[in-house]
Amino acid sequence: MFDIEFWQTIYLSLVLAFCTTFILLPVGVFIGYYLAFNKGVFKVVLETLTWMPLILPPTVLGFYLLIAFSPNYFLGAFLQDKFGIKLVFSFSGLIIGSVIFSLPFMINPIKNALSSLPISLKEASYTLGKGKLYTLFFVLLPNVKSSILMAMVTTFAHTVGEFGVVMMIGGDIPNVTRVVSIAIYTQSEATNYALANQYALCLCVISFGLLFLVLFTNSREKNKGII
Repeated sequence: MFDIEFWQTIYLSLVLAFCTTFILLPVGVFIGYYLAFNKGVFKVVLETLTWMPLILPPTVLGFYLLIAFSPNYFLGAFLQDKFGIKLVFSFSGLIIGSVIFSLPFMINPIKNALSSLPISLKEASYTLGKGKLYTLFFVLLPNVKSSILMAMVTTFAHTVGEFGVVMMIGGDIPNVTRVVSIAIYTQSEATNYALANQYALCLCVISFGLLFLVLFTNSREKNKGII
């Protein structure tokens, strides 16, 4: 029913989403912690930058990443000449673009969950002589596990479905940068609606399954808490 190219596209999309989520998890924890418990101008600037990928059209971010990664400009030329790293129309470029574009989906749920915790938790840990890292990993984070799980799943699902950024910096290269969202677009353009539907249906199933798993898990935890 499905040829090898179909499964390669699905596999590439899942690998991209996994890599993006894996990279963003520690980033989301530390930036989320900083935003939750700090004040000042730098915090406002950082929080603004965190929200920017949600405000800007994906093509705007994709365009500037395309320019930045292009070997015709300083950064792209430096990386290619000095380290042999090519980011335009490459899987590595897709990962960087997806990390930047999915940043708020990882940071915001963690930040909101940490900021909603009672301040007494952190103060009690400090009173017992525990440091900031110990308090973060062994006192605060265990109390926001459901939010961390939600952040990971939404980041994963958002990356799987992202179109604008990956199209701008990756194009449509089979088994290199062709992910599911790009395949849906190209097959629709070619009026191959049957194959486009197969890709779209697969994307719907993946997204539904991930969200159902998270909501079901959270529901069971809440029920246990009530009991």
